[in-house]
Amino acid sequence: MRIGELARLTDTPARSLRYYEEQGLLLPRRRENGYREYDDQVVDRVIQIRGLLDAGLPTRIIRQILPCLDKPRVIHFRDATPEMLATLQRERDRMTRRIECLIRNRDAIDGYLSAVTALA
Repeated sequence: MRIGELARLTDTPARSLRYYEEQGLLLPRRRENGYREYDDQVVDRVIQIRGLLDAGLPTRIIRQILPCLDKPRVIHFRDATPEMLATLQRERDRMTRRIECLIRNRDAIDGYLSAVTALA
């Protein structure tokens, strides 16, 4: 499939897909005319990449763990180095702090909504 179809199937802008390629996250084949050609399984790969980016992982870390992903949201990394484990632990801790902040903000909005609807 070409980049436009992949963009449509994954709800990802073509510009982002080209960025993922620049970062070494996607490796499309090139046709003789220079067009990118993607296999069907790349749809899952893009979904994985987007999920990891949404979780806050930088592309440099995603590039390192992506080869260990065999299907969406399942990570197998048998040869993890101590540095990689420390990096992933730091990222996990950073995500936990973000989650806690989001929960606090959600709870504050819930409190505001409850107060406003009680007055209505």
